[in-house]
Amino acid sequence: MPELRRMVIELELKKCLLPIIIKRNYANLNESQFQLYSATDIGGLLLDGFGDGIWIKQKDCVPVQICNSTAFGILQATRTRISKTEYISCPSCGRTLFDLQETTQKIRERTHHLKGIKIGIMGCIVNGPGEMADADYGYVGTGTDKISLYKGKEVVKKNVTSETAVDELINLIKEHGDWVEKP
Repeated sequence: MPELRRMVIELELKKCLLPIIIKRNYANLNESQFQLYSATDIGGLLLDGFGDGIWIKQKDCVPVQICNSTAFGILQATRTRISKTEYISCPSCGRTLFDLQETTQKIRERTHHLKGIKIGIMGCIVNGPGEMADADYGYVGTGTDKISLYKGKEVVKKNVTSETAVDELINLIKEHGDWVEKP
């Protein structure tokens, strides 16, 4: 990454305004190493605002599907290209009064096709709203069998039963024009 960073800085100093595609070659890595090295090498540059796209070449590392998935994951995480739904969730704690993992899975199953939408799924009202502050929609536990639904930072529905809350969340997304039917 340091040599790539230096090259991008040199281009900026020379007033080069062309789009920059960051290319990295990897060989003989297992899947974990490939994902870690590519995310570190490329992701760090994109987070710093260096680069407009990526090109990952690899030999004897991972199947092409994992290479592509890793590339799109890096682009999504750095906000360079949004290609899927993003979920913001916190680990469950003693204040969470519903099964956070099960609920997150239910929401994912119904919303995974909504490209570019951020959904916060929080276990409790104590920290949830702050931790999901940049989400487009929020699902926050507020008590036993009670959920509050958010649009951005605003509470739009309180005391929704957990039994109907996922459906209510879908309706909220539809009401605000962010819903698209699955292809």
